Amino acid sequence: MPDGEPPVTPDHPPQAAPAPAAILHGLQGRDCPVCGTSERGAAPFLSASIDPARIGTLSFASRKPPEYMSFRLVRCRTCETVFAAEAPSAEALAQAYRDAGYDSAEEARYAARTYAEALAPRLSPEHRRGTALEIGAGSGVFLQELLDLGVTEVVGIEPSHEAVAAAPAALRPHLRIGVFEPGQHRPGSLSLVCCFQTLEHVPDPRALTRAAFDLLQPGGLIAFVTHDYQAPLNRMLGRRSPIIDIEHMQLFCPASLRRLLGDAGFGEIGIAAIRNRYPLRYWLRLLPLPGPIKPASLAAAEALGLGQRSLGLNVGNLLSVARKPG
Repeated sequence: MPDGEPPVTPDHPPQAAPAPAAILHGLQGRDCPVCGTSERGAAPFLSASIDPARIGTLSFASRKPPEYMSFRLVRCRTCETVFAAEAPSAEALAQAYRDAGYDSAEEARYAARTYAEALAPRLSPEHRRGTALEIGAGSGVFLQELLDLGVTEVVGIEPSHEAVAAAPAALRPHLRIGVFEPGQHRPGSLSLVCCFQTLEHVPDPRALTRAAFDLLQPGGLIAFVTHDYQAPLNRMLGRRSPIIDIEHMQLFCPASLRRLLGDAGFGEIGIAAIRNRYPLRYWLRLLPLPGPIKPASLAAAEALGLGQRSLGLNVGNLLSVARKPG
């Protein structure tokens, strides 16, 4: 294991959770979390749309059915980041993710394979011989992909107790329950830092990216997978896009990601769309179908034996990979 405290195992249960809607108490104003430009100069993007009665244990879980709820979103005129102008505190978010449910084991395996296949060509022998850190590791299935690619040491940080409890026994020693704390690792000790479909959720993506830069050895890689709010599908769906979510404190596009990585000191920044592959039943869960049409479609797919058939689609996700100079 790399430096820091030993892994926390799922034998330590979470504290009692507050009422789900407590996440709405004490919202704090924010400036742009990428470039720091004042929120006062930002352009309106979407008004707040939250029903406290619909907030539950899966509201802060991964790959859930979409709820189409969000805080008030604005777009930074400087770097084009879309962000929640008022948001819960870092402590409240950590509590929400710690107590979140987990029901996405099948989808997590598909996502991990997609990310591994996209990242593998960029990994040199030096990266594979080092230590890789995944921030927001879920049940650790991507860590297994890294081990299969020959990475010597892997560690995952995951706040959800239920997600870690769902991890295969062989992966649990590599998982730590909690949020990313840079002080648990030596500067320059990592060869790879990954953050997949998590950067939208953290309260301060700029601090995370700069901390990752310090922890990476010269030549080390950082890899993000994020939604692209400018992708044609997301623009067409608008508020009915699955990326409009109470979990998302910010949304990115190629320009905002390039600004985020460049300001942190990274070079050789590559940003490209990726095709995600999931079972048909998962894609149907994401579709904004009205009323009883969605459950009927899901039932029909299962009855026809099509629910588990996998389908690769470009739905507006980006893989960003950058290198620490040296």
